[in-house]
Formats: sequence, structure tokens, C-alpha cells
Amino acid sequence: MPDPRGRSDREPNPAARIDAAAREAELVRWLSFDPEPDAIPCDAGARELLSRLGIELDESEERQLARYLGMLFFANERFNLTRIDRESAWSRHVVDSLTLLAPLASIEGVQRAIDIGSGGGLPAIPLAIARPDIRFTLLEATGKKARFLESVAGVLGLRNVTVLHERAERAARGPLRETFDVATSRAVGGLGDLALISVPLLRIGGIMLAIKGERAGEEIAAAKQVLYELHASVAAEMRGETNTIVAVEKNRKTPAKFP
Repeated sequence: MPDPRGRSDREPNPAARIDAAAREAELVRWLSFDPEPDAIPCDAGARELLSRLGIELDESEERQLARYLGMLFFANERFNLTRIDRESAWSRHVVDSLTLLAPLASIEGVQRAIDIGSGGGLPAIPLAIARPDIRFTLLEATGKKARFLESVAGVLGLRNVTVLHERAERAARGPLRETFDVATSRAVGGLGDLALISVPLLRIGGIMLAIKGERAGEEIAAAKQVLYELHASVAAEMRGETNTIVAVEKNRKTPAKFP
């Protein structure tokens, strides 16, 4: 039935347009980080953990990481990015992410890495700060999270970071397919499902590095058939103090049916 006021049902609601514009303006203001949120400095517990794990940071890297955590905590209070509290931010998030530095260092000729489902930027942002020689593509399907990552990279001056607002399945069907040396991830689904969207993006011989928990062994067993069909295999399972890192190597070209 026609609207008695002469307005089509398909016409946008003016109030809705105003609300959307207001929300967009507020988001832009939040993500400008001006003034920049207070940094979250490295605490004694995190320093001890870094030392035990053999991870060394220079003053500049530590300062960048502290600023990043400050922005992550600030933004997380406004829209959900990840579970974070100031007291455990370094140990739970930064140090855990930096455990990928050792396996990264063991891979020869790494120039390009893609981080799958980057969310709030873990592990990619800490890795990009610590390894400025590697070009990181942060793949994130959620618009607000992708915009947060872009803002952080801009404020911190991370020239080795590119943010791609796209679903991994779609990205793997485009020009990025089979172009990356390494694919990283943290807390992104089961190993089998993760391999389905990560391995197609790797070059032959490329390595998927997945930060996992206590059930990594179960995930490896469950992913056996998927990895076989992807022409990939588990190269290593590295159990550490904070996590288990699973390394998957791409042995041959990914069949066209994947993902």
C-alpha cells in the first residue's frame, strides 16, 4: 500500500541516514587516535617471559608495541576486537604473538607474509614491528576491524603493512593465490578449516604458521585428510611455554577446487 505521505517504502529513512552518518563520524573520530591513547608499557612479568623465550626487543620496538597496545585497548572499549585487559596485554597478546619470530627466522627467503583473520592485529602487528624486512598483508573480513588496522599502521608508520578488507576464500581466488612465503594466524578456527583458506595463498614450499593451544595434536589428527587433499603436510609441532605452533608446508600446487 502506498505511503499516505507520498514516500516509497524503498526510499531510505532520513533518520536512519542521519544515525548512520553520526556513527560513521564517531568511528572516524575514534580511529584518528588524536590524541593518541596512553601506551601500555611492558611489565616485569612480560620482560621475564620474553627473556625466558629468548626474544629480544630494542627500545624502539618496545615503544611501538606499547603504543599499539594502547590503541588496541582504547578501540576495544568501543567495539569488540579481542579479549584484552591492561594487566595481561603484554604476556597474553604481544609475547604470544612474538613466539612466531623463531620459526619465521628458520624459513629462508621470507619476503611476503599474509596474516589470516587479523582481527585486532595479532600476531601480525607485533611481527611487523619486529620484522620490518617482511611485507605483511593483514587479511580481515570485518570492516571496522580492517579500518582499525589501517589506522594503527598509519599512526605507527608501519610501511611494511598492507590491510586487505576481504574474505580469505575470495582473496584466494584472485591474484594473491600462491604468492606468499608465509601465512600466519592466531585463534582462527580449527587447523583443517584454517588450512583450507591459508594454503591456497602460499607459494609451493610456503609455510603456514598457526598459533594453537593445548589441543593442537587433536587438530592435527582431524586435519590429516584435508591437508592431504591440499597437497600440504605438517612440518613441525612446536610446544612452547605460552602456546603450540603448528607449521604446515605446501608441497605442491593447490588443486583448483580449493578453497
